[in-house]
This record gives sequence, structure tokens and C-alpha cells, in this order.
Amino acid sequence: MNPIVLALLTVVLGVIACAAYFFGSNWLLDRALPDEGPNAGRNINRANAIRPWLFLFPAIAILGLYLVYPVFNSIWLSMMDRSRENFVGLDNYRWMFADDKFRESLFNNAMWLIIVPAASTFLGLVAAGLTDRIWWGNIAKSLIFMPMAISFVGASVIWKFIYDYRGEDQTQIGLLNSIVTGLGGDPQAWITLPFWNDIFLMVILIWIQTGFAMVILSAALRGIPEETVEAAVLDGAGPLTVFFKIKIPQIAGTIAVVWTTITILVLKVFDIVFAMTNGEWGTQVLANYMYRMTFIDGHDGRGSAIALTIMVLVIPIMVWNIRNAMKENS
Repeated sequence: MNPIVLALLTVVLGVIACAAYFFGSNWLLDRALPDEGPNAGRNINRANAIRPWLFLFPAIAILGLYLVYPVFNSIWLSMMDRSRENFVGLDNYRWMFADDKFRESLFNNAMWLIIVPAASTFLGLVAAGLTDRIWWGNIAKSLIFMPMAISFVGASVIWKFIYDYRGEDQTQIGLLNSIVTGLGGDPQAWITLPFWNDIFLMVILIWIQTGFAMVILSAALRGIPEETVEAAVLDGAGPLTVFFKIKIPQIAGTIAVVWTTITILVLKVFDIVFAMTNGEWGTQVLANYMYRMTFIDGHDGRGSAIALTIMVLVIPIMVWNIRNAMKENS
């Protein structure tokens, strides 16, 4: 069948199924709890309590199937051997903490967690503050936000050309090496340099996430009451004092949400490392190592153990982020 026809048919059948579920479930509820007779009042209250769950049930069922079940399945797989046939208990976790590559991945993820959220949030805050003060600020915001429209793999391809190295006896087409040679320096294979190659990979994610931070923080800055700023100016406060002493404290909650959102993304970073180095030259991260153990080495047990490690690291930050957002909305 033609893929386009199949896609349209799937959409049509999906809409029909949703409509059938909506009307059918409500019809059954109304028949089970009729709004007539001696128990009409009680039935109406019960139906009103049950009806929202009829709408939530499909989403809950799908989330359970695609989110909850894989967690328990991963826990089980993490205690099995390569063949998935023999139970090995905690052996995969013992291997994991004794493995040099895992420790390298953990260290690199820690570096990403320290540098990327801090740099992205800081640059986004600076961009938000500056673009609100210039007449062409909306154009600048559009340019800064544009990398958000690019996939991580697409951004990696772009930066691969920037970091490209062709050997000292060849013409350099990489932007960074072209600048270096133009200034009289020697070209470098940037993504193979120990320690610094991690920084060069982080720059890609910072480039992408700065736009996200800028948009959220710019909206928060615009929501600051003008009275507080005017009062500070009348008291003789300069622009920097107003920004750091008046504005930033009032958007501290938003800054924290942006920071933690980027932190969760960083813990799961995979695409950039996979497309740029595939974890070579000391750039391995947890998600990429999990992929390698599961799909290349074919050891689902060890891959599942690493995946659960990522989940355990993400959960506290995610819970804190949700609680902070709920406090702001309350």
C-alpha cells in the first residue's frame, strides 16, 4: 500500500476510534448510572466523578505501556546475562562500577552537568537582558533562537565543518582551523584533543540551548513590575544594579526552572556525542555507552543497568523541577 494512503487511513481510523470510544464510554456510563429514578442524585454525582477518568484512561494506559512497563522490564533485564536466559543478580552493576569506560562516562556527564546548564542559562540571561534594550532586539532574538529549530544531529554536522581537520599539508576547510592558520598558527584535530574535545562538544549544546533560555527568561523579565524598577532608578541605582539586585531576584524561580530543564536534557545527551565522536578520544557519556553496550556489544543486561543509572540521576532533578513549577503556579 502507498505510504501516504496508509498514513491517511491510519489517521482516519484513529479519529473514528477516538470518537467511538468517547461516545461509547459515555453511553455505557449513562446506562449504568441513569439520571432518573430514586437514586438519580447519587448516580449523577458518581457519574461526574467517573467521567473525567474515561477521558484520562487512554492516556494513562498508553503511558503505562510505553513508560512504566519498560522501567520494570529494564530492571529485570539488568539482572540477566547477555543471552537474557540466566539470572546474574547484581553482577551487571558490579561490572558497571568497576568499568573504566563507565567511570569515564560518569565523569564526562558530570562535566556536562556543571558547564552546559550554567553557560546556557547565563548566556540566555545576558541575551534576554540585552535584546530587550535595543531596537532590533526581536531580530537578534530570532537569530539566537534559530539553532533550536535544528536537530542535534544537524547541529553536529554543522559544527563538524567548523572543527574539521584535513592534515597540515592540506587546505583547511574547517572554519576554526582556517582562522588559526590565517593567524599563523598550526591546525589542530580539535575533537581528538583530550579534555578540550569535551568542551568543544559542549559548545554545540550551549549554542542550541541558549536560545531556549533566552526566550523563557525574556518573558520572565517582561513580567517584572515596572514600579520596582522605577523605584530603584529613583533611588539612584544604575543599570547593572537594577539588573542584578532588582530583576534577577524576582525571576530566580524561572532561572532555576530553566537550569534544571537543561540539566535533565544534559543527563540524556546522546546525539551530539554519537554524531561527532561516537564516544572516542575520551568523550564517552552515559547514554552513548548504554547504546553501545545494548546495540553494538549486544549485552542487554549491562545496557539496561546503565539506562537505569541515567533514570536514577534524572528523577531527583525532575521531581525538584516539578515541585518548583507547582510552587510558582500556586
